[in-house]
Amino acid sequence: MPNLKFHGSAEFIGAAAAAAAAAAFVLLLFLLPAPSAAQSPASTDGFNCSANQSVYPCQAYALFRAGIASSPVDLASVGDLFGVSRLMVARASNLSVSSVPSVGEPLLVPMTCSCPSSFQFNQSYFPVQYQINEGDTYYAVSTAKFQNLTLYPAVEVVNPTLVPTNLTIGVFVTFPIFCRCPNSSASAALVTYVYQPSDTYASVAAAFGTDVASLAALNGPESALSPYAVITVPSPLFVERKGRGAAIAGLAAGLGVLGLICVVLGFLLARAWWGEEASRRRGGAGRGANVGKGDEARGGGAGGEAKLMTDISDLLDKYRVFGIEELRRATSDFDESRLIQGSVYKGVIDGEVLAVKKMKWNASHELRILQKVNHTNLVKLEGFCIDSTEGTCYLVYEHVENGSLSKWLRDRDAARKLNWRARLRIALDLAYGLQYIHEHTWPRVVHKDIKSSNVLLDAKFRAKIANFGLAKTGCNAVTTHIVGTQGYIAPEYLSDGLVTTKMDVFAYGVVLLELVSGREAVSEDGEALWVEAEAFFGQRHGVKEARVMAWMDAALAEQSCPPESVVSIVNVARACLHKEPSKRPTMVEVAYTLSKADEMFSDFSGDSLGVPDVAAR
Repeated sequence: MPNLKFHGSAEFIGAAAAAAAAAAFVLLLFLLPAPSAAQSPASTDGFNCSANQSVYPCQAYALFRAGIASSPVDLASVGDLFGVSRLMVARASNLSVSSVPSVGEPLLVPMTCSCPSSFQFNQSYFPVQYQINEGDTYYAVSTAKFQNLTLYPAVEVVNPTLVPTNLTIGVFVTFPIFCRCPNSSASAALVTYVYQPSDTYASVAAAFGTDVASLAALNGPESALSPYAVITVPSPLFVERKGRGAAIAGLAAGLGVLGLICVVLGFLLARAWWGEEASRRRGGAGRGANVGKGDEARGGGAGGEAKLMTDISDLLDKYRVFGIEELRRATSDFDESRLIQGSVYKGVIDGEVLAVKKMKWNASHELRILQKVNHTNLVKLEGFCIDSTEGTCYLVYEHVENGSLSKWLRDRDAARKLNWRARLRIALDLAYGLQYIHEHTWPRVVHKDIKSSNVLLDAKFRAKIANFGLAKTGCNAVTTHIVGTQGYIAPEYLSDGLVTTKMDVFAYGVVLLELVSGREAVSEDGEALWVEAEAFFGQRHGVKEARVMAWMDAALAEQSCPPESVVSIVNVARACLHKEPSKRPTMVEVAYTLSKADEMFSDFSGDSLGVPDVAAR
């Protein structure tokens, strides 16, 4: 234990009080009953969005008990379930990253609570992407996996394009974990808690260090609560750090005999904390510090690399950190024969095929964007590498076998293998991916570079969105730095620099025209495809089947496909390409319309309607 100096006694006392309160919190929560997955929640509602939108987004927490029913027990699995890192769960729960929670141990899962403008759903929540396994239902996952922190009717509303009774194994479903933001940033953060049959406001208030009056003010009278209702609880443990010491000290003092026990535990915890803090200040704590120190010792410099490692230090336990020599071996020293497209190389590591993207030095922006998203229709980031000697950063992605949609459409022989069913499902997959980043991330993500070359096709010709290098978080921003690809850029972005989700909708409309026509987004004469389509179909008249058949890809004309299905897609494309952004549909509406077109096509029988034969290519 390092020597303690008296001038730091106030900080030490604050740390001891914090540790004591945390220990008290954990001990009291162990006394509360564990949730039962078999019991159906009585309530079907979460928390309505506040009229004051300025409170969003905010930091919130969910109380989750490790290993109850079929829910995960280790920190990594809990983090994966909620889409956060295990480090975040460990910090919130006052545990070390290597801790192994016991069954039933309460964990605090940090959430970014927001109020997305989802389809017919005006409630605040934290969107979690869950991949459906065999036997899963909305009800089973909500109660057993997420321990009633969400409710299956809410899951149905947030996923309007999915059929709850016909879920495909492997599909991603958004589960809205209920949360609420406080009225003031100076207020205590709110913890989402599932009210148990044996709970009372008094027992819950004691466990969280709050009072009965505060619980009643937030959740209504105790007599109106049903077992397994979702409530929010304010806790002084999560007040802004500047006021945390006094609040926690007051909490510890008010716990009586239990508080005395916790003070002893707190002293021991504080000693450990103090030792870790001193070690960190000497530069020896944390994986990021070790990386920076090692590079400095090699003479590579700690400037840009140290800054990048600081920027992404909380992501280090979520992604694999590759070594540059490992990537060189995997790509045959970045040989041209391994080049996939642009600056992306094919590599093999431990028998797994990966895509290695070589990019500019500071990739923290793209990493920050990618750590927010997790969806089957987005290319998955596996890890990254920093080469301090060359000043280069590498992002390592899953390898998507069949390459870009653009290559398939431009190759006439390959285009014949992309029948209408395959193209329709590609359009639907792309819509699902955009719906996710527009509606289920906060702040919302705008891709800004949707085009057929950034749509990749896997072995089953399902589409994934790639390349988030230009992506931006937030909405209704204005920029003077216009970037993008000719033929896909929305008019309002080109003229005014306006960045909204509707610019992605516009670019999506262009990709739909490419899927129908087989033409490039810009012709050899420099004319944009959307301008050509506007002139061909006209502004005032509905799209006629004969005109669509005359304009569609010759590779499709050779096949049997339902004209009404093709017409419906052209109509969606035209709506997406409206010059007025506010009149373009949302991706929720687009996905819903396309799913109907897919259902329309499912009853159509014709030749060459199977999934393209990859081997035949």
